[in-house]
Amino acid sequence: MSDSLRIDKWLWHARFFKTRTLAAKVVAAGHVRLNSGRVNKTSTTVKPGDGLSFMQGERLRVVRVEVLGARRGPAAEAQALYADLTPEAETGKADTGTRVGIRPTKKDRRTLDAFRHTVS
Repeated sequence: MSDSLRIDKWLWHARFFKTRTLAAKVVAAGHVRLNSGRVNKTSTTVKPGDGLSFMQGERLRVVRVEVLGARRGPAAEAQALYADLTPEAETGKADTGTRVGIRPTKKDRRTLDAFRHTVS
C-alpha cells in the first residue's frame, strides 16, 4: 500500500460521498480544504495526519485522516479511516423542542396552535 491516496478516492472510501464521481465534483468545485488550503484538483493526494474540511449537505465536516484504506468497505471500516473533528453547532438559544426543516409532529402543531391563540 502506498503512503498517499487521491483525495476523491479517500472521500469515497470514507463514505462521505455516495459515488467517487460526486466526491470528484465537490473537490473540483473547490469546496474541500486540505490543511487549510483550498483544493480543486482531484489528483491531490492525502496522507495520514492531513486535515480536511468540506460541506456535506448543510453540515460542515472537519476530519483528520488516520488511515488511507485499501477499499470502500462497510461503514464501521470507513469510520476507522478518520477522526471526526466537526465542531458542534452552537445556536446560542435554548432548545425549543421543535425540529427544523421537518414536518411538525402532532405535539408541535398543538404548541403552535396554543401560541397562535394566545397572541391573537
